[in-house]
Amino acid sequence: MADTAYPFDPAKTRSGYGAIDIVVNMYTPDIIARVELSFSPAAVERLIDQREVFVAEMDNRVVGTASLDGQTLRTMFVLPDVQGRGIGRLLVQRIERVARERQLAILTVPATVTAEAFYARLGFTAVREAYHGEERTIVMERVLSPTN
Repeated sequence: MADTAYPFDPAKTRSGYGAIDIVVNMYTPDIIARVELSFSPAAVERLIDQREVFVAEMDNRVVGTASLDGQTLRTMFVLPDVQGRGIGRLLVQRIERVARERQLAILTVPATVTAEAFYARLGFTAVREAYHGEERTIVMERVLSPTN
């Protein structure tokens, strides 16, 4: 379990939280506020009840999470200080394994602009763009066979 959790505070991003600065500069305040509401403690509890959720741990600390919602990979997050260590890849592989066990033919992910290259490296292909207000999402798919 994580040692601490606190509400997202856009004002703090100006003091050097790295990856969060990128998000704040990429999205409007309205989009950030809407996303923030989607991940309130109550909203997260509802998502856990609706989806199969996976976490990655390092040194007894939760450092990443992803979920499977039908045939869609959702809510994939890895803490900034451990990105680039294969944690995201590990989470995607675990979800792909579960999807294959369920005999799903395709795994879909609504990727953010910044995550598109990550998913492409894992074999996902962009199939279309979707907009939620001003927020651009790239819908990507990966065909699953029993062995890939």
